[in-house]
Amino acid sequence: MHLREPVLHPVPILDLRPTQITVGMREVEAKRAHWQSIQGHEGGTFLGRHMIPVVKGPGRRHYIIDHHHLALALHSEGVEAVLVTIVASLEHLDRESFWFYLDNSGMSHPYDADGVRRPSAEIPKSIVGLVDDPFRSLAGELRRAGGFSKETTPFSEFLWADFLRRRIKRKRIEKSFQSALEKALILARGSEAAYLPGWCGSSPE
Repeated sequence: MHLREPVLHPVPILDLRPTQITVGMREVEAKRAHWQSIQGHEGGTFLGRHMIPVVKGPGRRHYIIDHHHLALALHSEGVEAVLVTIVASLEHLDRESFWFYLDNSGMSHPYDADGVRRPSAEIPKSIVGLVDDPFRSLAGELRRAGGFSKETTPFSEFLWADFLRRRIKRKRIEKSFQSALEKALILARGSEAAYLPGWCGSSPE
């Protein structure tokens, strides 16, 4: 089932179907800035090394299961198509069975900007429909600041976002992102965060 089959012809970014509802828009803007710094001579090499993992689903559509931020950033910068890697071919499934499989395989994250689980029907049909979750942006910045290590656990930064959502007020992020980050760094080292992937705190002896 897990094919990891490269598709060597470009797939239009607007044809990619998301498997989540939100992104951190600060993360998207950071990736846009990175693309602006490398496009041209290095841009083609970058795109070749960052193929988008997808699952082929009903209607033979390509459902993106990672790199939502990158796809949205590239689209915002005028990139029309990307290379994809097919992780699984599930086009034979009906929609209900398809989303059930993704959900139970850790390939979808149907949670809104308040961290509330929503029906799969509310997942946007295009990456341009993704909405901002400031706690996802905070989690991404927390990782870059050394608050936790990068992990292969699916949606690990969303797990951290949910942890932070329950302990930091949204108004604090909106009023002073740096202040929210400083608090997040303290929280990330505490024992309450020990269950999260990439935790870097100290275990009691």
